[in-house]
Amino acid sequence: QVQLVESGGGLVQPGGSLRLSCAAPKSIFSSYVMRWYRQAPGKTREFVAAMYSGGATNYADSVKGRFTISGDNAKNTVYLQMNSLKPEDTAVYYCNAIRGLAQYWGQGTQVTVSS
Repeated sequence: QVQLVESGGGLVQPGGSLRLSCAAPKSIFSSYVMRWYRQAPGKTREFVAAMYSGGATNYADSVKGRFTISGDNAKNTVYLQMNSLKPEDTAVYYCNAIRGLAQYWGQGTQVTVSS
């Protein structure tokens, strides 16, 4: 059973920052596309950011310029640095790893942006 373990969620005021972490097995981190998704109450899960082998990244328009995805090869961990947070960023954030037909999800971590 592949485990992706997220951490770093919490409550933050608008304009604040949080950094999410997702620890993955080395075999997954080194060869899968690592992505972040989020799901707000009553809404479908949506793509947030992706990191490809070689370091290329991709972002949803709604977070471009505010969020940064990165990875630490030594720790087999992918991060999502979230700055200038808005109330509409409130959601459960999920780590995802995908390669071909193989796909794995983390358990999710709650991010709440509220004053």
